[in-house]
Amino acid sequence: MVLAADYPLLNIIWTMLVFFAFVIWFSILITVLRDLYHRHDLSGWSKAAWTLFMIVFPFLGVLVYLGIHGKGMAERNLEAVQARADLADTRRGGGNAAGEIAKAKELLDGGAITQAEFDQIKSQALA
Repeated sequence: MVLAADYPLLNIIWTMLVFFAFVIWFSILITVLRDLYHRHDLSGWSKAAWTLFMIVFPFLGVLVYLGIHGKGMAERNLEAVQARADLADTRRGGGNAAGEIAKAKELLDGGAITQAEFDQIKSQALA
């Protein structure tokens, strides 16, 4: 029993296109829901209404949300990325005086800078 003969090539291609379209739509749905539930300017009822709209009318709900809130999604995403980058800098010691002084001390001990340069970096960090 040969199964490939019962399923023509164009049906295989169509099935693949439908499958990948579903995967793309599902990833967009997850992105939209993530943005929706991370928003602080919407009430719980608004979030519930949007979620219900996306369940009842899946493709239309996602497309309408993207059309209305697409620009805001990009701005909120950019703010979140910048906040994570600032947090990472702070944890690495790049944003505080103690971290800058520690880096300068390592450079001084390694011979890359002189004592006068170290004092200048230290005074700038403490200012």
